[in-house]
Amino acid sequence: MRMQWRRFLALGAFFVVAAALGGCGSGVPGNSVASVSGNPITTAAFNHWMYVAAKSQAAQNPGAPVIVPNDPPDFKNCTAQARKLIPSLAKTPDAQLKTDCSKLFTSLSGQVMTFLIKAYWYQADAARLGIKVTDADVQTAFDKARKQQFQTPAQFQQFLTQTGQTTQDILFRFRVNQTFQKLLAKYTTKVTPATIQSYYQSHLSQFGTPETRNIEIVLTKTQGQAQAAKSALQSGQSFKAVAKQHSIDPTSKNNGGLLVGVTKGQQDQALDAAAFTAPLNKLSGPVKGQFGYYIFQVTKINPAKQQTLAQATPLIKQTLTGQQQTSAQTAVDNAAKAQYLKQTFCRSLYMVPQCSGYKAPKPTSTATAPSPSTPTPPSGTPPPSGTPTPPPSGTPTPPPSGTPPPSGTPTPPPTRTR
Repeated sequence: MRMQWRRFLALGAFFVVAAALGGCGSGVPGNSVASVSGNPITTAAFNHWMYVAAKSQAAQNPGAPVIVPNDPPDFKNCTAQARKLIPSLAKTPDAQLKTDCSKLFTSLSGQVMTFLIKAYWYQADAARLGIKVTDADVQTAFDKARKQQFQTPAQFQQFLTQTGQTTQDILFRFRVNQTFQKLLAKYTTKVTPATIQSYYQSHLSQFGTPETRNIEIVLTKTQGQAQAAKSALQSGQSFKAVAKQHSIDPTSKNNGGLLVGVTKGQQDQALDAAAFTAPLNKLSGPVKGQFGYYIFQVTKINPAKQQTLAQATPLIKQTLTGQQQTSAQTAVDNAAKAQYLKQTFCRSLYMVPQCSGYKAPKPTSTATAPSPSTPTPPSGTPPPSGTPTPPPSGTPTPPPSGTPPPSGTPTPPPTRTR
């Protein structure tokens, strides 16, 4: 039950952004890691989300410690945490622990920064387009999901305690998820019977199985050897005995000369043409092929099968809907990027592709925690492409300093320090 709830929440990010991203200047305030059109993402908020992401990561391996690499570039706190929480690392050199903390930081900070920046982008773009999500919409969706996933209020409270979230946090996540879905709706087209039929006609092979045949063969080097094998078969000897004595084809020879489930185009071109026009149980050959001379006999024909349009429609509709969803997500992401990328500035240590001036680093090894006992970055069901990937739990960052949240949006609780 709780896993379903986690997966549902993973489908949307939550964040509060001003109804219009205003402000000027391209600098990042001293107490912040980034700025989106003058609206800061504070260091305190970033550190909080790093804790949330690290906690989520540790939860993948029960009993693993929560190590937060939020003090680049020296990572003195991170290395101290590692030594304190993992006794086996007590004598590990500082340089090694620092390297491990740096890798972990790169992994977690990428998730956190992408989450925070894209959450700004999407809510800002929705506000620009006049898209509104009311408190009633959010509350209704939240109440429905909570009743489906938790039988008692105590179970829900336990979930909040385990994930470090508040009810208000969950409501924000629902709000942004609904906002994102409304953005998607602007770019999603309806799957019609005509588009389904067109797809069916151009992908017929996907909705059927071709004819297959079982063929007994003897392959020889010369025509004379092939004729001798054929005479032996006509005299009553079995294909198994003749193939063992005469055939040079190792695949069929070890199986009594039998090839099972052959589809057209799989075999030597000459054998393929002859075998797929031959009647059942008629000894044929010799046929000269690329590898020698064939004597063969078709022992079974499995006719081709084709699904009707009606039978294929559910799968085609699902396929086209998925394709359109992906296209819509790309369109939403591109629209937000076009509006806000040039207004998004990040400090060098916190750069992600959503930051202006970002340059991809050279490939590095997969990030790991300070020891094998600390889990790797969380895996699981990914959110829709283009949706900001939030850490699965925690409290929201505060709205942009000095600017009110959208009308009707409750103010989030302050970021808690740990």
